[in-house]
Order: sequence, then C-alpha cells, then structure tokens
Amino acid sequence: MSDFKHLVLARKGDDSGLAWLYLDRAGASTNTLSRELLDELAAVFAQLEADPPKGLVIASAKPAGFVAGADIEEFTRIDSAAGARDLVQRGWELFDWLARLKFPTLALIRGHCLGGGLELALACRYRIVVDEPGTKLALPEVMLGIVPGWGGMKRLPELIGPAAALDMMLTGKSLDARRAQKLGLADACVPPRVIENAARMLLLSGQPPRALPLVQKLLNGPLKALVANKARAQVAAKARREHYPAPYAILDIWQKHGGNALAVPADDPASLEAIFRSPTAKNLVRVFFLQERLKGFGKDSDFAPRHVHVVGAGVMGGDIAALCAWAGMTVTLQDQSVERIAPAVARAAKLFERKTRGEQRQVRFALDRLIPDPAGHGAARADLVIEAIFENLDAKRALFAEIERRAKPEAVLATNTSSLRIEDIATELTAPRRLVGIHFFNPVALMPLVEVVRGEQSDDEALRRAAAFVRRLDKLPLPVKSAPGFLVNAVLGPYMLEALRCVEEGIAPETIDAALMAFGMPMGPVELVDTVGLDIAVAAGKALAGVGAEPPPKLIALVAAGQLGRKSGQGYYRWAEGKAQKAAAGTIPVGLAERILAPLISAARRCVEQGVVADADLADAGIIFGTGFAPFTGGPLYHSPEVGKGPSDAVPAGPRNAVVHPA
Repeated sequence: MSDFKHLVLARKGDDSGLAWLYLDRAGASTNTLSRELLDELAAVFAQLEADPPKGLVIASAKPAGFVAGADIEEFTRIDSAAGARDLVQRGWELFDWLARLKFPTLALIRGHCLGGGLELALACRYRIVVDEPGTKLALPEVMLGIVPGWGGMKRLPELIGPAAALDMMLTGKSLDARRAQKLGLADACVPPRVIENAARMLLLSGQPPRALPLVQKLLNGPLKALVANKARAQVAAKARREHYPAPYAILDIWQKHGGNALAVPADDPASLEAIFRSPTAKNLVRVFFLQERLKGFGKDSDFAPRHVHVVGAGVMGGDIAALCAWAGMTVTLQDQSVERIAPAVARAAKLFERKTRGEQRQVRFALDRLIPDPAGHGAARADLVIEAIFENLDAKRALFAEIERRAKPEAVLATNTSSLRIEDIATELTAPRRLVGIHFFNPVALMPLVEVVRGEQSDDEALRRAAAFVRRLDKLPLPVKSAPGFLVNAVLGPYMLEALRCVEEGIAPETIDAALMAFGMPMGPVELVDTVGLDIAVAAGKALAGVGAEPPPKLIALVAAGQLGRKSGQGYYRWAEGKAQKAAAGTIPVGLAERILAPLISAARRCVEQGVVADADLADAGIIFGTGFAPFTGGPLYHSPEVGKGPSDAVPAGPRNAVVHPA
C-alpha cells in the first residue's frame, strides 16, 4: 500500500493482480480535484506504469460521492488567461495519460460524479455505476460559464453519441445510474452489495470498450455540422453569445477542434482566453456560491419531518403535497371534499410519471404516501402543518386557531401566504411564536427558491426547522422578514406595474416584452402578468399598495370584463393552446428596458435597507433563483449598484432563463 495525502493506492491480498486507487481528499467531506490531488494522481500513474497491475479500479473513500468536480476555490484564484490555460492543460494531459495506460482501468462510481470527476471516469476504459438515488453523472461546467476542458468534450460524444453528449454538456443536467447505463455512459449498473466483485469481473473480462454504432460515428465525424448547427440554433433561442459564451464555445470546440479546448486559437471567440475575459464565468461562479449559501440554511437543524399535513388542495397546496410525497414524506392533504382533492392527486400522478420516466412501481409508492384527508385528521399527527388556502386574513386566522388546537405541541405551523404578514395571521394563536412562513412559487416542482418568513414573534427553532424542511425537498431556503410581498413579490410588483403603465401610454405589449426579452428576462413582463392572472395581479397590487399607485385602468377594465389572461384565454394577449398570440414587436424605444427594470432594482435595494433580507448578496440570490433574473450578471444589486437611483441610470443586459410566476 502506498500512502499519499489525498489518495490511497492498494493491492489487495488476493490473486487478482488488481490495484485499487481510493480518492480521499484530506480535510474535506467531498472529493474535488485540486492541483495537489492532480499531482498525486500523476505520481500514481508513474508508479503503476513502472509496476503494472492487471487492472486499476478508481473509487472514492468518501461516503459523499465519487468526485464533485474541480476545486472551485482554486478556480476563483486564477488571475490570468495563461493561468486558465495552464489549469486546462494540466487536467487534459493527466487524463490523456490515464486513457493511454496499457492495463485496463475502471471508474467505480457511487454518488455524485460531476465535471472533472466525470472527465476522470471517461478517461477510464470501463465505468460501473451504483444503483442508488444519489448516483448522478453530469458535466455542469456550462452552469459556471466554462467548458469541460479535461477531455469531456472529446470523449463523451465518442462514447454515447454527439446528440446525447451535447444535451448533457449544453444544459449541465445530470443522469441517474440507470439512465447512464441505458445511454452507454456506464458499462454496468449494479446494487451496492456487489460493487467490488462487479469491478473485478469487468476489469478481468477482456471486454472491449463500447463502440458507437455507424450512424453515431458519422454524426460524430463527417456529419458533425448537421448536429452542431441544430444544437446551435437551439442554444440561440435561449441565450445570446455575448451573455453566455460557454455553450457556443462547447459547440465550436467539439465541431472544429475535436473537443480539445487547448487547440483553439487565442483570438477565436471559443478560446479559453475569450471565455476567461468574459465576466460571465466570474459572475456565474458568484451565483454558485450564492446558491451554496442558501443551501447552508437549515443545516443547523436535524429536523426531518416524516408526516406533513397540507391544508388546501388547489394548485399551490396540491403541488406542495406532491413534492413532499415525492421526497419520501407521508402527506395528508386536506380540503372541503374528496372531489376537491382529486385533481391534486391527478397532477401528482403526472409529476411522478415524469420523474420516474413511467416506472409504475415508484409512481405507486409515491402516490401511496399522498393521502386525501378532507376531515383534516392528519393535522394531529403531523410534524409540520402548512396552509395553502386563498389569501383571506380572517380565513387564515380561523384555520390556524383550529390547527393549533389539534396539532402536536412540537409541530411546525407554516403558512404559504404570498402577501399577508405572519404576525397578522398569528393573532388568534395562543402561541404565535409557532407560526412561520414557508412561501413556495409556481410551478412548485420547478422553482428552486422558497422564502422562509420570520414574523415578529416567530421562534428561532421553528425557523430553523422550516429551513431544514425546505432543504429536504431539495429547494433553496431564503430567510426573509415578514413584510408586504417579502422579497420576490415585492420586487416583481413594481416591475410589472411599470410595464403596464407603459401599455397605458400606448406602447404595444409586444414591444415591451421584446425589450425585456432582449435585455434577457426569461419572459416579458406583460406576458408574465397574463400568465399569473390579471385578477391575482390586482389583488397583489392592493396587498402591496406601498410600492406604487393604483392599478392601471386597463388592468381594472380587463378584470371587470372577465379577461384574466392565460386562464381565461384573453388578457393583454389572446391565448391559444397555452401560448400568447403576439403581433410583431415594434421599434423598441431607447431606454425602455432600463425604465421598467429600475423599479425592480430600487425595490431590491429597499428590501435590503429595511432588513427584509440580511444583505445585498441574499437579495441577489433571491431575485436570481426566485424571478429568473439574469444569472450571468451576478444579480441586480451586484451588477448594477447605481441602477434605480435616477431615471437615466443604465442597466446591464441579461439572458433568458427559467421563469417564475409570482404567487
């Protein structure tokens, strides 16, 4: 056995002749590929070349997964394009060395295998994945504004074909163990109990590496342009190159340079130098750390609710209940009748079908955990009770007074209110400290942010438990203070109102939406109002009366006529088959986007000043993950510290990404 700081190389006392290399980065709970660890890998490869085994298994000694990727902290310290090129060259040459070793190599993947970790695995002859929910394989570099520079752009298309490989690289999305085997990324998918035997058998089998079918070879060779052009058009429909250079660079590097980023000339837009010069990577790394900060909330609590009771089976309540059931919790869902609950169960079934890709056994198990409960008996057994009824203060007060009498003394009581103050709802409680806000956004299954709302009397432990619950759902908890609209709706309200004022002035809705889409918002503000519902926009405007004047006359008139937007088929737009029917946009007036965005950014600054969020970084995090504000800017306050102080201030441009519906 050879000892290193971050690695353990062992030749076990059997007659297989195999070597086992365990990754175990010192002082860390997760393996990341630091420069020091890469240097040790080089020393191991040299040692094994001098005394070759019959095969090499590379595995993790960490319970937290295989490899989470490169060391992001080291990446943030790179201060020049030459430094970036040096980092890429180090990994490229090392993994190329691994791929050239004369003896068979195998990556034994249990848990997350991301970025550089997957590139390490791709350089091995074989890959075995462990059939567990935590096993996830991805190349998420594009999410950080960079490219998979250590061989992933070359080897992944050669292994699974260019279409599937580009889909992974351009979106950053992950594969589970079974999907990885189905695509050919893994040679085998095995249960945990047989992983070592499976590795031995495959390494000693002499099985040739997987080869692509002829058609895939052609698409990865002489027909590359067909695949690249189609993918480039899909990327262009979602993001501009000047905002997000990385996906375009991935396509260019694969198509023109065989996946080798080092081969791209420095003056090419796809070069490492160009990517490093762009502020996008720096800002997306900032967003990554903001996300990690949000993930940290709730870590100081071991609260793991086994039973959640949801009151209100509408779209919000039903979808919250479905999400909890999917996360493994027993859920009782209360409404006035079984008939009112049935649509929520039907939506849950569709969600589970999508998540399991139609595996009926898993769908059935998840549905078994979702229990219709019109009488509300589950409230007495639940560890957490969350209310998601209509926005009426008296109704919520009466409901919580009843829930408090029935619930366990230690149960967390939470409201999903989007606009009412927690302390106002809690007035009928004998222990108002028990009530907190847990505010989800539509669509619940897709939106990552959840506001955890502190009322004037909310208990610290209840808030910690609420944040821990949010993390159990794999969502991002944002602590906010009870105030009109909290953070997200408080900034979206003025933004949408300003857009509707522009409509009143005679600017076409299509022109307004086009201006904000060109800026980079995920959806134009007028279409967003239609999507949310004009009646909801009016109600929210009244609840947030402090942010502006009365709702615009046209909005009031449309609501009075029953033209409520998407759900009624007519609002500011006519809707057909779920899509707004838009005319061509006119010439966009200079400064239109800046005018409409300025109130959003001013409101964000006001939320920081008033302590609704603790600091500007958390405001940026909430607005990015809760409204879809352009991540490549690093957040509205970070990128535009002066915007909103005057009518002529400039606002930076941004890309299109996931849309949020305020609720």
